[in-house]
Amino acid sequence: MSNRRIIILGAGLSGLSVAWHLQGKGTNCQIFEKESEIGGLCRSKKVNGFTFDYDGHSLHFRDSYTFNLIKSLLGSNLLEHQRSAWIYSHGKYSHYPFQANLYSLPHPIIKECLLGFTQVFRDMHSKKKVNNFLDWINQTFGEGIAKHFMIPYNTKFWTVSPQELTCEWLNGLIPIPSLNQIIEGAVKENEKQFGYNSRFWYPKRGGIIQVPLAFASSIKNVHTNCQITEINLKRKEIKIVPNNIEKFDYLISTVPLPELSYLIKEMPEGISILFKNLRWNSIFNLNLGIEEKDYSKRHWIYFPQKEICFFRVGFFNNFSPELSPVNSTSLYTEVAYSKDKPIDKDEIVLHIKEDLKKIGIISSEDKILVQDINDIKYGYPIYDRNYQYARRKILEYLKKNNIISCGRYGSWRYMSIEDCILEGKELVEQFF
Repeated sequence: MSNRRIIILGAGLSGLSVAWHLQGKGTNCQIFEKESEIGGLCRSKKVNGFTFDYDGHSLHFRDSYTFNLIKSLLGSNLLEHQRSAWIYSHGKYSHYPFQANLYSLPHPIIKECLLGFTQVFRDMHSKKKVNNFLDWINQTFGEGIAKHFMIPYNTKFWTVSPQELTCEWLNGLIPIPSLNQIIEGAVKENEKQFGYNSRFWYPKRGGIIQVPLAFASSIKNVHTNCQITEINLKRKEIKIVPNNIEKFDYLISTVPLPELSYLIKEMPEGISILFKNLRWNSIFNLNLGIEEKDYSKRHWIYFPQKEICFFRVGFFNNFSPELSPVNSTSLYTEVAYSKDKPIDKDEIVLHIKEDLKKIGIISSEDKILVQDINDIKYGYPIYDRNYQYARRKILEYLKKNNIISCGRYGSWRYMSIEDCILEGKELVEQFF
């Protein structure tokens, strides 16, 4: 058993995965979590008979290790789903992804999208250099699909133009159908499922927090209500409210990377400047419990148009019927905003409800039983031209000082639940 003093900051899924894998090797660690409960953003709450997550979550797997681990942890408390994902565009609902399911759109738009993609297909051997995400969109799908979905949706989601983004985050997240598949999806409903999450899993009872709870059930030394106020690299110690001090040999941080700039004292000026180059969007999440039953069986819907304030709506009751009372609907909405594209938080809830009515998800007669708000400061890191260099240099500096920054926000990457679990395993194998 190692005598090294290992401290983990944050009892979200990443921190718990590290601790679980460490303790599986017989290595002790201490976890300090600022909130009163574990889970980070992978949490759920019960409100008047409804179970809401902190925004939308699902479990999808590319790796058999993660799949088998989650199955062993959750046992029978796991439901498998064939994804029912949709897009609302031009007043019509069509299956996700847009590029493979053009059939329900107005004929002039279908024609424009097909002509654009066939042009790309003809020019595939003479493609120009891809300098940004906008280039990738145009050279992968053509101008029609770019214009009618890819550009407006991604601008709305990221809160910046695709021209400002690099392609580092893609990693197979956007499906690329063949020419035949796009043509087939333009003339009839495409039977093929596309994308990494065409099948997904979700806890039958209790919401997504059941995943971190399952990890935590066998982890020792998890301390909640522990707000970190300072990290002293010279002394290798952290300060915890009110005046507690803990020594460390290794500090594993899942704290959002920008927050470390406020916690680490006597940081070199060059590193401090790099922290200022980190950008992100934020997510305003409104959850609603509605008296009327939803019969659509849809899991979530994407909205590319500017006129609708949210970019996605999901239905908790279709993830598991046990998340809402009988004959009721529970849904989540997501609005992206940032420093450059702010929202009026005094008005946004009203706007969300108005837009839900506008597209027919709720009606004026529907009785809203429960309303729950989660304002999530750190949504997604923005992969702009400064992202790669700033992130790499910051992580190198931290590593030299025995700080390993991991997790979606600690390592400052677009990561799924599976990614967070696997990173915890790989980190332990690499360093301990």
